[in-house]
Amino acid sequence: MRVHLVTMPWHPLDLPSLQLGLLNRIVRGARPGDEVTEFHGSLRWAEFLLEHSGGRLRPGDYVAVGSDAIFHGLGDWVFSGVLYDDPAWGVARLRDYAAGRGVFIDTALAMRPYAASFVEACATEVLAAGPDVVGFTTTFMQNVPSLALARELKRRRPELTVVLGGSNCDGPMGHALHRNHPFVDHVVRGEAEYAFPALLRHLDAGTAPTDVPGLCWWDGTVSRANTETRRTVAPADIPAPDYDQWQTALDASPVQEYIHPKLVVEGARGCWWGEKHHCTFCGLNGTAMAFRAKPGERLWAEIDRLVRRHRLLDVVTVDNIIDMAYFRDFLPRVVDSGWDLRLHYEVKSNLTPAQLRLLGDSGTVHIQPGIESLGSRVLDLMDKGVTAVRNVRTLRECENHALTCSWNLLYGFPGETAEDYAPVIDQLPALVHLQPPSGAHRIQLERFSPHFTDPGLGFGKRRPAEMYQHVYELPEEELADLVYLFDSEPAGIGGPVEQRLKEAVAAWRAGHAHSRLLFEEDGAELLVHDRRHGRPPVTHRFTGWHAAALRHLEDGRTVPALHRLLAAGGHRVPAGDLDAWIGRAGELGLVFRDGAAYVSLPTWGEPVRLPEEAG
Repeated sequence: MRVHLVTMPWHPLDLPSLQLGLLNRIVRGARPGDEVTEFHGSLRWAEFLLEHSGGRLRPGDYVAVGSDAIFHGLGDWVFSGVLYDDPAWGVARLRDYAAGRGVFIDTALAMRPYAASFVEACATEVLAAGPDVVGFTTTFMQNVPSLALARELKRRRPELTVVLGGSNCDGPMGHALHRNHPFVDHVVRGEAEYAFPALLRHLDAGTAPTDVPGLCWWDGTVSRANTETRRTVAPADIPAPDYDQWQTALDASPVQEYIHPKLVVEGARGCWWGEKHHCTFCGLNGTAMAFRAKPGERLWAEIDRLVRRHRLLDVVTVDNIIDMAYFRDFLPRVVDSGWDLRLHYEVKSNLTPAQLRLLGDSGTVHIQPGIESLGSRVLDLMDKGVTAVRNVRTLRECENHALTCSWNLLYGFPGETAEDYAPVIDQLPALVHLQPPSGAHRIQLERFSPHFTDPGLGFGKRRPAEMYQHVYELPEEELADLVYLFDSEPAGIGGPVEQRLKEAVAAWRAGHAHSRLLFEEDGAELLVHDRRHGRPPVTHRFTGWHAAALRHLEDGRTVPALHRLLAAGGHRVPAGDLDAWIGRAGELGLVFRDGAAYVSLPTWGEPVRLPEEAG
């Protein structure tokens, strides 16, 4: 059997498809006689735009539509006219949507005229490989491009078997995708390591796949959806990905000169925190929350092999959260290797300074710590299991260890009040030297999140997000099963407080690049050099218990706890004097206060800061 694996726009151009890399290994391992080929449609689309637009539409424009506009559905919309055989489909809807929200759509409008001829070219290239089965992986905005190509493939070769899988197919979304698109023969819901080879065996035998858990299939004209399994794929059954065909496609692509390619690896699936305390807003992991991880030795062996084979030092891990055992059995191996790797990792924000130091020593350059808020009460509403002081400490330690930290400041949680945000907003100017969030964003309702599954948490009224009206020509009851994002009545803060928060975060972002707040030890003195945006340059000098207090606050303390530590160190400080000093430190912006706790803000490191890429 010939199996052709496809990833369509808008997969990131700088990354191979982990899904295709895994499926390639899975099929070849389970069915050695099968021929497995791949089609990297994202690279092809960027190439197509570059060539046919005469260089006007570049890979940076691809990113602007495919990644930056993900919450407006622009990438799917570019291909919806192809799916519905109408170049004008959804144009008026999109224009109305964009006008009401101030969304820039000119780039998407410029791309759309090329979509139909691109899909035709894709179909020709895929069919030239002579496949018996074409398997699409779909995540985020890959649905409509995949459906458009699937439809064209079946139009040209009706006997071809078309299969969809991936995150967009989890749970009810997969069944809705199947029953509304008759040209899709099968949809694999959930993990594919066991299900896809089982489906191929049924296709070989010509039997109905009634025993493949979660699979959607056609019984005549009726769409059947097999019961999904609770069984998760064991780490031992998750192979290392094969990226050879991606490398070949990349090497031949003119897009290569526009990107900095990275490798993608997977150490773990699920979320160990979510198993116990599912963050209320998070829909990641869908139906497979159970945490599983490869041993650190095995993960390192996979990375070592991939790096040697592809000669790429940037490695992105797709784990939703790092396995804490990796601080013992994986990261030390990376350190000992002596390799100049650049790792990208998702972590929890309550890591210790020692753990963050190990990440830095290992070559980790970029982390996503899920900070989300700098107010403890709001963090409690999220069920994050961390305090604001701990989050601020993490931001500070990222500076100390040259870790680029990506995070969002989220708001709009049921039960939050203006009082939860006022003290945070007032203190944001003092944090300008620390890495700012991407922005202040109101949360959306995500399928599979506790906010979605339990209307009692505050989002009882919901409907498919408005953006889907210019993406799909489907009734709302079908969209309710198909889509991942939902609109609901706004919760939490709004009005002037929301505006103040957004303005304060924008000011933080604008002032960060040239801001510093640095510790320096000078004999018995502790110096703090303040070079933050919006403040006059000054150097503060501390000695005795004042210096000791500022150092103790690096870990975050309450005033009584700080008083006890000072006393244990031989400093007899009247309580009133300590209160007055910490008040003054707050006025100078040298500490951050969250309720009764304080954390010091100066850093010991001054990492090189590069300007953000223009895209």
